Amino acid sequence: MNHENFINALHECMTACNHCFDACLNEEDPGMMSECIRLDRECADICGYLEQAIARNSPFVKELAAVCATICEACGKECEKHDHDHCQKCAKACFACAEACRQTA
Repeated sequence: MNHENFINALHECMTACNHCFDACLNEEDPGMMSECIRLDRECADICGYLEQAIARNSPFVKELAAVCATICEACGKECEKHDHDHCQKCAKACFACAEACRQTA
């Protein structure tokens, strides 16, 4: 996978997680969404960090990609448990990003 496609997958996942995070806070019972919110935040942060690491040609991209894949997978699994459209879209972006990360790691 080339860097451009990888960066796009990271950026789409980060954006989907940030949107899901915000939307979960506005659900009727955000307490029920606490694990989803927590993982959205973790996932958005690692995707954003990895995107920056790639841009600056970090020597740790492979290691960071392995960690990012684990976090994306966890976030995707949590999001897919919820029927909300934002959660389903986020899960899809997370699983695509996890796959892109695994190809790099």
